[in-house]
This record gives sequence, C-alpha cells and structure tokens, in this order.
Amino acid sequence: MAPFLVTSSSGLPAVPVGEGPCRHTGTSDIPLTPNGEKRILATGRALVGEGRLIIPRNLAHIYVSPRKRAQRTLELLGLGCKPGGIPWQAHGELAATNCGEKTTEKGGSVEAGHAEGTEAVVEVTEAVREWDYGEYEGVTSKEIAERRREAGEGQWDIWRDGCPGGESPAQITARLDALIADIRSRFHSHAIGKPKGSVKEPYDVLVVAHGHILRAFAGRWIAKNIADNPSLILDAGGVGTLSYEHHSLDEPAILLGGAFMSDVVESAKEEGEKDGEGKAGS
Repeated sequence: MAPFLVTSSSGLPAVPVGEGPCRHTGTSDIPLTPNGEKRILATGRALVGEGRLIIPRNLAHIYVSPRKRAQRTLELLGLGCKPGGIPWQAHGELAATNCGEKTTEKGGSVEAGHAEGTEAVVEVTEAVREWDYGEYEGVTSKEIAERRREAGEGQWDIWRDGCPGGESPAQITARLDALIADIRSRFHSHAIGKPKGSVKEPYDVLVVAHGHILRAFAGRWIAKNIADNPSLILDAGGVGTLSYEHHSLDEPAILLGGAFMSDVVESAKEEGEKDGEGKAGS
C-alpha cells in the first residue's frame, strides 16, 4: 500500500493592479477570476469522487494556504466537507459535492447510494503559502527582467536567486522539509507497505496551494535541490500526485500518471443490473 499526497494549485488569480499580464502574487491576498473558478469546478468534476484521483473519504488531512484564492479552490473542488469543517467563512457559494455514488454488494446484487464526503481535518498553514516574492511582489516577469538589466544583474532565476527582500531557496527548503516530515510521520509511516485493506483509517493527504511553492514541494518530496530548478510545470488549477516507489517510505516518488477509473462505479452498477435481469429471466 502506497499512500498518496495530492497537490492542487489554486486557479487563476485576479491581476492585482489593473488588467494585463500575470504578476507575482505571494503575500497579496487576491481572489480567483471567474475563469479561475470555472477551471477549478471542472477539475473537481473530473478528478474528485469514488474511483477517481481524489477520493474524499480516503483523505486524512488537508493543508491549505492562508490566501483566499487557495481557500476558494478547496471550496470549489466538491469534496463534501462536513458542515463546519472549513475553518473560515466561505468566500462564495460552495460547489456541489463530487463524491458521486458508492456501490455495495448485498445478496449478490449491487446497490448504489450516496458516497461519503471527506472527514479530513482542514488546516490553514503558513507552511504552504506561496513563495514570498519580496521586492518582486506584484511585478511581472518582464518588469523584473528590465529592473535587473538596468541594475547590471543577470537573468533572474527564482530557484537559484530567490527573491530580494523575500525568501531564499534555503528558506523555502527548510519550510517544506518540515512539512514533509510532518506528513510522513503523522499520516504515511503507519500505512505504507501494509496489505490493502489492513489500514482502516484514511491516510491520503491533500495540499491546496500555489504554483511556485507546489513545484518546490514536489522537488523536495524526492530530495531534489530546488536551487537546481525542479523543472516541473503545474498549471493554474492543476493537480499533481506524489507517492512512494516499491511501497517504501525511503523511496518517495512523483507519480507521472495513473489509470483513469472514473467508470468503475458505473460499470459495477451495470453489472449488477445485468445480473438482476438474468435472474429475473431464469
């Protein structure tokens, strides 16, 4: 058994200063754009539910950035959080649950019912806030390049250089390493390598945060020096998965892709209906 850690990037944030290209927004607490909200709703419908990438009832814990755009992202994923389970005042109408249906076998037939939402504790933590961009907060990449050229500085690489007046790669590494150690000790160490079904309590974890910090997180998950650039891409509203190779806590890995199982529940229902028809005609 290899636990999953799923990362979800917040959707497209509103441009904080007028209209135009995307700006570096770490400490700025800006909302999602309407298009960003639509993107997250689509992600939830595609990837959340029984037999899908994010199975709400399998989540043990959810870490969320303090920024409202990340919190709104969680609200729109449709995880079926219990009343009072979200530790902030909702930033808008909650999405309908994407928990879907569950099937149970009774007397040889398959019965469908409403699947359970998540019982996971939702924790708002500075550990997954976006990179502090310091002097580059609210500035576009083009503007940063112009500033550095005028100052006689070379091309900016956040992974190597960090942010003047903000966080360095070493500070990001320390922040994320502490979080990773917490996740492994609290949620994964007791479950990994155990036979399927032998661990009754949930053990998967969801992190809802932002582009740079989640790419750095994935790099540190596999002990990559983020100063060398993790060379990972994560779209706004995108989802990534981290796990372990060979069911070993000592072999953390990035899951490049898994089988799509969104039709498992529907197939089970169809098989149950066919069995019922066969018995009725016999």
